[in-house]
Amino acid sequence: MAILAATRALPDEGGYWGCGTWLLYRSIPVGVTMERHLLEKLLAGDDEASAAALAALRGGATYSVSDTTYPAEQHAGVFARRLRRMRQRGVEPLGLERMVQLLREHGRPVCVGLIDDADQKWTFLWYFTEDGSALVACAGWPRIAKESPL
Repeated sequence: MAILAATRALPDEGGYWGCGTWLLYRSIPVGVTMERHLLEKLLAGDDEASAAALAALRGGATYSVSDTTYPAEQHAGVFARRLRRMRQRGVEPLGLERMVQLLREHGRPVCVGLIDDADQKWTFLWYFTEDGSALVACAGWPRIAKESPL
């Protein structure tokens, strides 16, 4: 049984999440709705990142789910590089090293989702199995906003 339900149309906003001077472009296509209570069940893991993501979700966070699957190994490589860059800038993401390892071990296509906490201080990225039945990995990092020079 798949947990992914009806599609919804959202405006193509794009956007950036800041992490010091490093930016992650929001390019994940959004188009699938996952019911909040089902996402909460998926995030009920024992690691720190999924526990923090679950707390954010229960605290009113917004979330999105991609309607596309991605090769797990490709995302593992991308986030291994981003992990190094974050650490170079003094940011220690929550669970990102573990997420890279779990994606490499999983080795099959994954779906991806994002959670932005209600106070806009953290972003969580999570991957689940292609059929949406289990969490593969979760990580989070602080959203660092720079003040406008104006």
